[in-house]
Amino acid sequence: MAIMMSLDHPNIAKLYEVYDYKSYYVLILELCEGGELFKKIVTKQLNEDISARIMKQILWTLIYLHKKGIVHRDLKPENMLF
Repeated sequence: MAIMMSLDHPNIAKLYEVYDYKSYYVLILELCEGGELFKKIVTKQLNEDISARIMKQILWTLIYLHKKGIVHRDLKPENMLF
């Protein structure tokens, strides 16, 4: 969690605090009110230009993470928020 707290990128939700209870953790993250990428795909809210811009942002974010030695192991539209 210290790794996630150290990340500073506009396309990564900021982790503000972590609370450790007896059998679980509570993570306080930056609010993302725009919903999941998956929903925008399913409801056909994205045209080709918007899709290209989103992909470019995703790829730049992955480059940032990889330069820090971090690999996201669950990349899918459901895990990408607006």
